[in-house]
This record gives sequence, structure tokens and C-alpha cells, in this order.
Amino acid sequence: MFLRLEHLGVAVKDLAAVKNLYGQLLGVGSYKEEEVASEHVRTAFFQLGEFKVEFLEATSPESAIFRHIEKRGEGMHHVAFEVDDILFEMQRLKEAGFQLLNESPKPGADNKLVCFLHPKSTNGVLVELCQTIR
Repeated sequence: MFLRLEHLGVAVKDLAAVKNLYGQLLGVGSYKEEEVASEHVRTAFFQLGEFKVEFLEATSPESAIFRHIEKRGEGMHHVAFEVDDILFEMQRLKEAGFQLLNESPKPGADNKLVCFLHPKSTNGVLVELCQTIR
């Protein structure tokens, strides 16, 4: 079951500058910064009530974020939904015809297991499913 909108992911070139800018804009600093080596990204999260914004900076040209910025520039990258059971949702969505970008969940930022759905199957939006690692 989809629980809630968990966060929006935004691709950026300079994470330090964005942290400063959004810290001023939102009046609050990021609560967490981490590197996800497997995805070649560094992330910073801002908490806004129940909702989060994740800023992602590429650490390598191999990163999907690097390719996204090269092709589309900085800006919205993905929308993430929290789920109770990521394996169940992956199977359910695959059977419904959605194209999964990974066949099994993988570790993501902010203590989550994640799976992405291809934008071709979600009206042009990269969708992330995420489940808190317990």
C-alpha cells in the first residue's frame, strides 16, 4: 500500500550552494547529508513537516544525476512514495504493466530500500518507491 508522498528529488550541480540557498529560503538547514556510492550521488535532505525535499549532486559522470543534468539541466528529478512492502508493490506494479528500472530493491539514501519505475510507464515522471529499513 502506498502510504504517502515521501519526498521530491531535485538534481543539482552544486550541493553546497543549494544547501545554503534553500537553508535561507526555507529558514531551516538540511537535516541529513550522505553519499550513496552505488548511485554516484551525494544527497542533502530538508524536512518540511511530513514532507522532504532531496537534493542530489553527481559524484561521477557515471551517475544518472550527471546524465540528467547534461540532458535536461538542473531541476525536478523524481517523486518518491513511501510503501509498506516494497517487494509486494514491485510485483503488483510489474504485473500491472509498469516498467521497473531494477528487479530487486536496493539501498538508497535516508535509510530506505528503493526501486524506480521507468518514466515511459508513468507519463514521463521518474517514480521512486521507498521503504524504511527496519
